[in-house]
Amino acid sequence: MAFSIDGLVSGLKTTEIIKALMDVQAIPRSLLSAKVTDKNTVISQLQTLNTSIQDLATRAEKFTRPDAVALFAGRSSSDAVTVSAGAGAAALSTEIVVDRLAQAHAVVTAAFDTWPDDPPVLTVENAAGERVQVTAASASARDIARALTDAGVGITATAVPVTAAGGPQQHRLQLTATETGADGAFRVYRGDIAAVEAGTAADLSTLPGAAVIATGSDAQVRLWAGTAAEQVMTSATNTFTGLFPGVDVTVSKASATPVQLTVEADTEARTKAAGEFVNGIASILARIAKGSTATVASAVGGTTTLGVFTGDSTVRALRQALSEAVQHPIDGVSPSTIGISIDRYGVLAFDEKKFADAMTADPAAVASLLSGVAARVQETSETYSDRYEGLLTARITGQQDEVKALGEQIVRWDVRLAQRQASLERTYARLETMMSQMQAQSSYLASQLDSLRSSGSGSSS
Repeated sequence: MAFSIDGLVSGLKTTEIIKALMDVQAIPRSLLSAKVTDKNTVISQLQTLNTSIQDLATRAEKFTRPDAVALFAGRSSSDAVTVSAGAGAAALSTEIVVDRLAQAHAVVTAAFDTWPDDPPVLTVENAAGERVQVTAASASARDIARALTDAGVGITATAVPVTAAGGPQQHRLQLTATETGADGAFRVYRGDIAAVEAGTAADLSTLPGAAVIATGSDAQVRLWAGTAAEQVMTSATNTFTGLFPGVDVTVSKASATPVQLTVEADTEARTKAAGEFVNGIASILARIAKGSTATVASAVGGTTTLGVFTGDSTVRALRQALSEAVQHPIDGVSPSTIGISIDRYGVLAFDEKKFADAMTADPAAVASLLSGVAARVQETSETYSDRYEGLLTARITGQQDEVKALGEQIVRWDVRLAQRQASLERTYARLETMMSQMQAQSSYLASQLDSLRSSGSGSSS
């Protein structure tokens, strides 16, 4: 353990002396520590770059498919019909007639003062003929409604207070299917399942004063109406999913007259998708360029700061490979013809207008060219970022191994420096001890000499 021995005998500033000596001894250790810090910074930047390259490989893979930019937009001649075009959609122009909308089955019971049975037992039968028996907590309208709603039989029940002229307070139950469509239709019987099977349970919708206020039914549209090819299509909801490949149609109002549906290429969306892909590559190239640039000292004697990727051959090769992937021709056609180009400074740019014009002129050729570029970008990205064999991954692993080795050297230096400091402290402690002994001996000799002088003076007198 270090301790202060400053000036006990010698008056020397021993702690400062030892510290100065140790600072000199620790220079190699400080250099190693600074090197570790620098390498950790490089590793962090390489890992961030590697993650970006992995993401780029994923995006590029999507653009290798022929339908990567096959984006379409749908529209209709009526605001009561909405057309949504997604993956797999193709150009389309046709008409439909909307016969009816989907609706939920709904029943209102007859008014009652109190339920005739206590506790009330009801049986719910769905459109498939399946039956579920429900028992309410009490004969109150609210408890019956709560029991039907909580039974999970696809019904929402509400107790509605009504008052007959001059009569007492009564209630009706409004029973509504939770889902639209014919499959949501139901019957509710007063009585248990056995009574329903025996035919002795009453259907609440057929009792005097009750009514079916809406019959559960599917939405219905007709394709090619009035022709020999007329096709009736139904949906439990008002959305016809996949009415045409990749096209969903949603209806909100019946229409006896045909509604025109159109699906067209969405040039704006296609341009945006391609632009985001190319700009993602440009961002990575710009990051590499910035990280590889050294900052030269502005004045004589100043310090030149190297970029985090300066001199890194792996990163330099990655940048070159990505640049070549996006600018070399595909089957003799340059990507610059669709707005993808690299200027003399190595900056990748995307010309939206040029791409849109090319897409309008020949969408198939544009899609093929973009797919070829994406395939090369994917291959390059995977070559460098593969988590097991990627060149960039190997570079990161190599740097991490170096940091580990440097860390082991630092540990050995820490041991060596601790031993050296302990040795210096012991040396200066011995110095103080020896000087103390010498001072004591000097004092003793001085006292003996003084005694001899005193004795000699006495004899003379």
